[in-house]
Amino acid sequence: MPDSDLDLGLARDGGLTHVLDKGLGPRAWEDVLDTAGEHIDIVKLGWGTAYVTGNLRRKLDVLKEKRVVIGGTFFEVVYVRGKFDEYKQWLAGLGLTHVEISDGTIEIPRDRKLELIADFARDFTVLSEVGSKDSEVVFAPYEWVEWIKEEKDAGAWKVITEAREGGTAGIFRPDGDMRTGLIAEIEHEVDFRDLVWEAPTKASQAWFVKHFGPDVNLGNIPPEEVIPLETLRLGLRGDTLKEVLLGDADAATPA
Repeated sequence: MPDSDLDLGLARDGGLTHVLDKGLGPRAWEDVLDTAGEHIDIVKLGWGTAYVTGNLRRKLDVLKEKRVVIGGTFFEVVYVRGKFDEYKQWLAGLGLTHVEISDGTIEIPRDRKLELIADFARDFTVLSEVGSKDSEVVFAPYEWVEWIKEEKDAGAWKVITEAREGGTAGIFRPDGDMRTGLIAEIEHEVDFRDLVWEAPTKASQAWFVKHFGPDVNLGNIPPEEVIPLETLRLGLRGDTLKEVLLGDADAATPA
């Protein structure tokens, strides 16, 4: 709880905050956790950063109370190299219980990806990811829906919707605009609680909070944006105050 004698009666029951780590050290994470730790649910060690990070075990020891997952791009490297057993052993040796499985850069046949999700789900909690990291690749909404459902059925705990760390691919257009029509199609068919929407920008975070409410799962949040995001979730920022605190449905409706 915040260090304050002022009780505004503000609280929320759910909504995962999935944080993207690009290589912070143990002491930096001690700082982040000291001020924002209660608002962080998942820490992703972005793409292949874990492989080249010095003092990784010390860093993981600092993060031991959090769900930590290595980025899905590294899984794609493992796939190319065919090192699945070695990867499982490495994850287990590091004490990691979660794994991300994606095919955002390379093409993994659908049946094979579903097999891998089911296989890893026997030993780990799987977060799978749907969508391409290539901003020029656009999938039809029905494909997104079908793939999300398939991956959930195969054993994924949550399915991440691709956006990249800059918000320029997947559920975003190359210019950074959100594909709101695509999101609406997904929303119509899939429970939003089964998804982690990548939302690396303040504008996208505010949009998701206004659209789905404070308990939406949001991913690829920079560590320094965890506290600002929490204020969006609680209506402590002008971007979401009306929708969260006053229930202003009209303001929450996208144009």
